[in-house]
This record gives sequence, structure tokens and C-alpha cells, in this order.
Amino acid sequence: MDQLAAIKVFCRVVEAGGFTKAADSLDMPKATVSKLVGGLEDHLRVKLLKRTTRQVQVTPDGVAYYERVSRLLRELDDIDSAFDSERVKPRGRIAVDASAWVANAVLIPALPRFYAEFPDIQIELGVSDRTVHLIRENTDCVIRGGLLDDQTMVGRLLGESRWVTAASPAYLARFGTPGSPQDLAKGHLLIPHQLASSGRATPFRFLKNGEELQVNGGSQLSVNESNAHLAAGLASLGVLQSFEWKLRPYLASGQLVEMLQDWSSASYPFHILYPPNRFMNTRLRVFIDWAIRIFAELQDTRPAPKPGHVAEEGPKSRARALRRGL
Repeated sequence: MDQLAAIKVFCRVVEAGGFTKAADSLDMPKATVSKLVGGLEDHLRVKLLKRTTRQVQVTPDGVAYYERVSRLLRELDDIDSAFDSERVKPRGRIAVDASAWVANAVLIPALPRFYAEFPDIQIELGVSDRTVHLIRENTDCVIRGGLLDDQTMVGRLLGESRWVTAASPAYLARFGTPGSPQDLAKGHLLIPHQLASSGRATPFRFLKNGEELQVNGGSQLSVNESNAHLAAGLASLGVLQSFEWKLRPYLASGQLVEMLQDWSSASYPFHILYPPNRFMNTRLRVFIDWAIRIFAELQDTRPAPKPGHVAEEGPKSRARALRRGL
């Protein structure tokens, strides 16, 4: 029996939560995965996993064994990566997950530059707005906007974008331009964004000179995906509130018009998250450094607010704004 291979397979079964998912992620037959784990159990003379028709449960001995060998595997991977980085350019696979907007507007257009520098790295890009369990789904890192809810992950700030309230010229010609946030609740249609994690529609929030307002106006449509949210605004279905990075090209072309510029909101941060044990992986490290450079190119160049219209941002208002998952 190849004990190291068996240990790696056992850890993947624990992380994936079953033999089938582990076999798929390892690109191995399920029978081979089961045989390796069985051989490891025979070698140790303990039962690591309890198999039932519906699920796989880790035994107390299996938990203790996993905690020790998983640390050893991480250290081994770090050692290999450190030596590889000294001899050759980074190579191998990394799995990245990002929202639809980040994938389509930021990462994919810039990937030719990444591959010009790191041609031997293969990226598996998952595109979704849902919460991804990095360990269970064998994902190396995820790029998300908003509050960092998972404190078990390491997060590096990629940048922050201001919030913008906007609508199409056709919508404004039909409904008029609101002069204050309160006007949005009177005869206007809003396009709320539903959080993928909870399904809850996020209200519009505004802040000016310490005064905070929350607006829940009329709505004919709500969406739970970032590109669909933008498409609804471009189709004149209502007023949308999103971060300036996403709306920038449409504001510049006149397809969307910014309104209520005297009112502000908390800036919207983007982070790249990864498990602490993956930090020393060379190919992941160079991808993270590259992502930071790419997001730096999105730096907001809007002029500073006019005197008398400086928005004050308290901890509570910032926390509420960061929870909006656009």
C-alpha cells in the first residue's frame, strides 16, 4: 500500500464529506478511493470512517488521525512549493471562485496577462454568488465583496468601491429624477438585490452628515445575481444601487445616470479569501499578488465631495453596508 497516497485520499474523503465527491475531485475511480481508505484502516487497525447507505461519518479515531496527518500534508506541500519556487516558475492547478461580475469584468479580461507571466498554472474558475466551502469543495481561494463572515479564513483586501444610485435615462424620463432618498419611496421602482445566502432583499441605504436613511420603495423585480441586477437597471426596470466599479462603464457611456450624489454610503470592500494552510502555496501566492494588482487598476478616481456634503460613517452603518452581497 502507498501510505502517503492513502492518507491524501482519506483526508479528501473527510473534507469532501463522502467517497463520491472525493473521487470526483481527485479524478479517481470511487472503488480505488474506497480500497485505499480500507487499506489504511487495515494498516492502522482502527476504523476511520463509518459508512452508511446515505453518508460517511468520521469516527473519533478518524477525527484524531485527520487532525494530525492533515497538518503533515500541509507542511509537505509547503516544503515542495518552497523548493519549486527556487528552481522553476510556479505550475499546477488552482481552483478560484468569484461572482459573475468579478469573473466577467475583472478576472477574465486580464487573464492573458497572467498567463503571459505564469503559463504553467491552470485555473479552474467557478462563477457563482453563493457561499463556497473552500475545504469541502477543494477550492483554493474565493473573491467576494462585503463583510468577512468566515473568521476561519484568511482575507486580503483587494480594494474598496463607493456606492452609486443610478437609473437609465429612459426610466428617469418616465418617472422623473428623485431629489432626495425619500423621493424613491414615492412613485419610483427599485431593483433590490437578494442575498444569495439568505434570499433577503437588501434595502437602499444613504448617509449624509451623520444622518442615515433606509429606503424600501416599490418594486416589480428583485434579483439574486450581480449581472442580472445590472441588466435590470439597463433595461429601465427601476433604480439600482450598486458599487461604482461595476457601473462605471455604463455611467461613462450614458446608459446609466448617477443620482443623489450628495448622499453617500459605506464603501464596499472586496477580499480574496483562502484557508490559512494554503498561504505558502507558491502558485496560489502569485495569483493572489496578481489579483491585488488587477484590482488596484480599478481605483476610484471620482473628485472629492463638495464642502458641506462630507459623509460621516459610523461603525454600525459600515457594517450594515458591508453585508450587501452585490
